Amino acid sequence: MELIGLIPSFGGFIYTVGAFIVALSVIVAVHEYGHYIVGRWSGIHPEVFSLGFGPVLYSRTDRRGTRWQIAALPFGGYVKFMGDADAASGKDGSTMSRLSPEELRRTMHGAPLWARSATVAAGPAFNFALSFLVFAAVLMVRGVASDPLTVDSLREMPGEVQELRPGDQVLSIGGSPAPGAEDFGEFVRNMPAEGIVTYTVRRDGSELSVSAPHPYPPIAAGVTPGSAAMDVGMTQGDVVLSVNGDPIQTFSELRDKVGESEGKPLELEVWRAGEVLDIVLVPRRTDLPLPEGGFETRYLIGITGGLYFEPSTETPSLWAAAGYGVSQTIYIVQSSLSGLYHMAVGAISSCNLSGPIGIAETSGAAASQGWTSFIWFIAVLSTAVGLLNLFPIPVLDGGHLVFHAYEAVTGRPPGDRALRVLMAAGLTVLLSLMAFALTNDLFCP
Repeated sequence: MELIGLIPSFGGFIYTVGAFIVALSVIVAVHEYGHYIVGRWSGIHPEVFSLGFGPVLYSRTDRRGTRWQIAALPFGGYVKFMGDADAASGKDGSTMSRLSPEELRRTMHGAPLWARSATVAAGPAFNFALSFLVFAAVLMVRGVASDPLTVDSLREMPGEVQELRPGDQVLSIGGSPAPGAEDFGEFVRNMPAEGIVTYTVRRDGSELSVSAPHPYPPIAAGVTPGSAAMDVGMTQGDVVLSVNGDPIQTFSELRDKVGESEGKPLELEVWRAGEVLDIVLVPRRTDLPLPEGGFETRYLIGITGGLYFEPSTETPSLWAAAGYGVSQTIYIVQSSLSGLYHMAVGAISSCNLSGPIGIAETSGAAASQGWTSFIWFIAVLSTAVGLLNLFPIPVLDGGHLVFHAYEAVTGRPPGDRALRVLMAAGLTVLLSLMAFALTNDLFCP
């Protein structure tokens, strides 16, 4: 019996690790392909493209002489160019000394400065490009709410008063004219807390008044991976009926109740597909980035709100989708940098920095919510990986770019001995950061 009881946990562990490996492999493959293709275009010969480290499980050599391989440890990857001594692009002095001038040009260390710099920068650039494309594509697939706001479908809710119909154009709610799709979210969040609201709609060419639940009910439109709500099994579509015995009608009331808890346990009465469940969870102290910069500390349970009805959507223009992709990528970069700064000065908790265990858990949780959530997570993580690689730490791409900048200013690269010392120091810093993040995974609440 004890062994059988472990099977679900073991299955969840395998699922989490599998999702993490898939996410990381996609990001690493894109990153390393950036190095590979730009290096090749720049006249630098890539000898090995490896997905993973350690013993080689599979390999083949293409017609250009590049060996493509999959290795046993799927937690990274590298491109080894001609003249490299190792995966970190250290110089193989003995090999370089035997090469002709034409062959030296095809090495990472003998190529012109512009070719080396472009090859190094291409890895993070491709990570950012992946994020941009995913964000833009998700918006194209998901669409944007059409104007005028039109009901496409209705969420399942408790109660019998639900007179809205798909195809209704929403003209007013609670006596107030309904704004366009862009301002509708702010409009419904500020509406009075009433269980049943009067809607004026246009249906089949006629205007009529109907009754239906509040447009911003206390429903879980989404559950954040790794959150308190996910830990206690809350799912998309759950409707919170009461908090600590107090009935609530809107998501704004739920948000206020959680904020006022100051981290104390909350007893939730939750409606799920006709069944009422009693759930106890503990809100978590969370540091949230603000649009204007900085952070706000709040208590959250990890569910996002949504409308009672799903609005009809239309496909945005390519220009709008591209702008969305750029803005989301920039937002993640700005929030990450701001978060690191505020952790460094002690303004927010260092527990905001996750390590491999935390990232793996989030990977599994995102995958469990469907392909859209998982692909979105990959895009967010890709931006983080691209940004991390630009940090001016030797062994990272940013460190190599610093060396190239030094060469551009002085007219000569750093000496081999200095490079070895700096690379060792950079590796020490990087391993220390990884150890710190892993400690957070193990000991942070």
